[in-house]
Amino acid sequence: MTAQSSSQGFTGRHMLLVICTFFGVVISVNVTMAWLASSSWSGLVVQNTYVASQEFNQRAEAMKAMTASGISGVLSINGGMVHYDLRYRDGSPTAIDDVVLNFKRPVGDHEDFSITLRKTAEGRFEGEHNVATGDWIVEAVSKRGGALIMHEAKRIDTAEFGQ
Repeated sequence: MTAQSSSQGFTGRHMLLVICTFFGVVISVNVTMAWLASSSWSGLVVQNTYVASQEFNQRAEAMKAMTASGISGVLSINGGMVHYDLRYRDGSPTAIDDVVLNFKRPVGDHEDFSITLRKTAEGRFEGEHNVATGDWIVEAVSKRGGALIMHEAKRIDTAEFGQ
């Protein structure tokens, strides 16, 4: 009798083990993929992904040229005042006429806004706006004589500015 019970073959317990193993693998892969997707997502949202993909190389080349120009911007937020300084590598101020800052939330657009800054000195711009706390993507568009001189985007957390 004992010889018969050991050779029963595939039983209900075996099936239960197979099903539990299968779903365990599926669930662990899904959890891993969800974690990787959420931890690596930049938060960039575009209206049309196809158009954005077609323009990527042109924009990348333009960004490389702007980076090579040696101009960099420094953003500061203090209370309701937003300051933006544009300087060359050697620290001298740039000759820029107009600066527009576009504040965008990483996810969603219900709080997005733009500020056109006023020039207070060569390379120094400021404007007034209460920036809500949290994470923002700030896009700075700087022009001289209507021509684009500097275009950069930075991800910030208002906690960096003591807010």
